[in-house]
Amino acid sequence: MTAGDAVAEADCDVLIAGGGMVGASLAVALAGLPVRVTLVEAVPAGSPGQPSFDARTTALSRSSQHILATLGIWPAVRSEAAPIQRIHVSERGRFGTTVIDGDEEGGEPLGYVLENRLLGAALWRAMSDSPNITLRSPATVAGVAGADDALAVTVEERGTSTVLRTRLLVVADGARSPLRASLGIAARVRPYDQVAIVGNVAVHGGGHDDRGPMAYERFTPDGPLALLPAGPGRYVFVLTRKAAVAEAVLRLPDAGFLQLLQQEFGYRLGRFERVGGRGSYPLELVEADAVTAPRVAVVGNAAHGLHPVAGQGYNLGLRDAAALAELIAGTAVADPGRPELLADYAAWRRPDQRRVVTFTDGLIRLFDRTRLGPLRSLGLLLFDIAPGAKPFLARETMGLGGRQTRLVRGLPL
Repeated sequence: MTAGDAVAEADCDVLIAGGGMVGASLAVALAGLPVRVTLVEAVPAGSPGQPSFDARTTALSRSSQHILATLGIWPAVRSEAAPIQRIHVSERGRFGTTVIDGDEEGGEPLGYVLENRLLGAALWRAMSDSPNITLRSPATVAGVAGADDALAVTVEERGTSTVLRTRLLVVADGARSPLRASLGIAARVRPYDQVAIVGNVAVHGGGHDDRGPMAYERFTPDGPLALLPAGPGRYVFVLTRKAAVAEAVLRLPDAGFLQLLQQEFGYRLGRFERVGGRGSYPLELVEADAVTAPRVAVVGNAAHGLHPVAGQGYNLGLRDAAALAELIAGTAVADPGRPELLADYAAWRRPDQRRVVTFTDGLIRLFDRTRLGPLRSLGLLLFDIAPGAKPFLARETMGLGGRQTRLVRGLPL
């Protein structure tokens, strides 16, 4: 049979295009509901090119940890997750700093640091164990045709085309989503002219604090540097550099790279002494003009691709998935693609999405303006002592601002 041939038609209630961490999380959230779910993913699980299984790490907010716990995923990854009890924000060469402390926000960690491959593997195991989820991988969505009661989605899988009728199509195939574009949903793309260089570094001396592990967000004239605790004496770094020099920085010998990290961060933690393999990816802001279309919902990076400053990408996408799953749960016996449900989804998610986009993009713009340095220092100092300022930022960082889903509150769907 050739790729142009179509086999017998099949039906599902929800078809998720994209099996990265947000798409997989949505599928797991729907696993216990009376809906038939098909997940289509181009890159097989465990493949080096699968973003859910790569060597990068994800900073999970407190709300994300709650969602994963409610879904039953957390026990499988808890032992490998490094807690973040405090977050220290500073600017190199300036006096202002601020610290957000989990002990002041209910005592729980503000978040956790976890390798993508571990979380991705746990999600895919849960999907594979669910009788109402059909996994198609490697496979891609090749076309979509509209109808009043369902969409006809053509799926290309191992040289064969299959037409699947679905009542709801979920677009979860990444920031540069070809499916989103093919559905006529435009997106604004603004490159930051920056590259994120990521990896692991070991620290000798200092860094121990009885108050719990601390994450650091340090702004420098050349771009932000984040250090996330990944275990005793070990940190994950995200170093941002202008695109013109990023390749040269990436190729520095280990000794030179360690010297650069030390120069940018200082000796607050001690001496950086070993660095692991380094990876990189270009940074851009992507905002979809809409998160719905007839019988279509857009989630995760397909709706909003963010700068990694403040580590909000997956957390925001997971809240998309949790909200959509809750709405589907409330109407599963009816029609998960009906216009009223999609309108509720857009109304629920747009304020959170805009708030996080404004926050992360605003940080980059603010700290990219050298002449504002003294004002930024004063602002950080005032923020640290202003009543109510840190609790507000803490709730936003933890993903606990605005309307909360049942999954965040520990309630099953």
